[in-house]
Amino acid sequence: MNRDIMGLIIKREDGSEIVNYDDPQFPSYIFEGWVKPNVTWERVPHFHEDIEMCTVTKGKMAYSVNGKTVMLHEGDTIFINSNQIHYSMCIDDVGARYIIFIAHPGILNASVAVEMQAIRPITDNKDLPYLRFRDIDEMTEAVYQLMYSLLPIRHCAFEVTKQFYQIWDLVMKRSEIIGVLGPEEAPDARMQTFKNMMHYISNNYQRTLTLEEIAGSANISKSLCNLLFKQYVGESPINYLMHFRARKVAEYLRSSNLSMSEIANLSGFSGVSYMSETFKKCFECTPREYRKDWREMAKAEAPQPQFEG
Repeated sequence: MNRDIMGLIIKREDGSEIVNYDDPQFPSYIFEGWVKPNVTWERVPHFHEDIEMCTVTKGKMAYSVNGKTVMLHEGDTIFINSNQIHYSMCIDDVGARYIIFIAHPGILNASVAVEMQAIRPITDNKDLPYLRFRDIDEMTEAVYQLMYSLLPIRHCAFEVTKQFYQIWDLVMKRSEIIGVLGPEEAPDARMQTFKNMMHYISNNYQRTLTLEEIAGSANISKSLCNLLFKQYVGESPINYLMHFRARKVAEYLRSSNLSMSEIANLSGFSGVSYMSETFKKCFECTPREYRKDWREMAKAEAPQPQFEG
């Protein structure tokens, strides 16, 4: 795991997340974290081939999955299927604590038969973007306990694999209960169109972009472009672009000593003042304040030298 990006969301050019696996040789990420309003990992639309599960251990929060808001209270768990556009968000000023488990379903592919009988019917099912385990019933409690038990074994691939099979068994049972397991269907063309526009913005955010160009990148009208962004991420294409640029600013502030004017230029802003204004709207602090706070936090978390007496 790269500790410099622990808890952060880093994306590829196509908008998919580069998951910060606990072990580069084993595609699993387990983390006990928190979310509060305006932190840089809140409301970051992304997708990945991995499945994602989040169990709320304190407070309440929500996830957006393909534009639908899913409320989560203490004790609830959400399962987000492969390649769904999603992000976490706060619903109050208090925030929430959670356990997150991101894992590639390929971990479970012991054979082609297992893949075809148990894995692909879930991951390829367009009628199953997510599952919510809520209310205190036997299955919800079992998922909660399994998620908690992942924390101490996060670096043991064999133990995580065993737990993942148990979790997947519950995912399959819940899917059967709600009646969504069926024949494989074609992928959602509208979602792929939206992903193409995410990819375009990721590749072109450093220059001036218009709504017409964003829509043109997917060969659709401006009105449909607006509709798809509202559906999947709850904001206009231009607001999405501004948030994307602001998150790029945050990345440069964390990882470099570049000047504010250099960061503005690299992030697609026309000037420092406009960059600062946009950044403050997104994160409720100026870029300089963000850099200062980040460095102080990193310094506080750095290991202290040990001296022998």
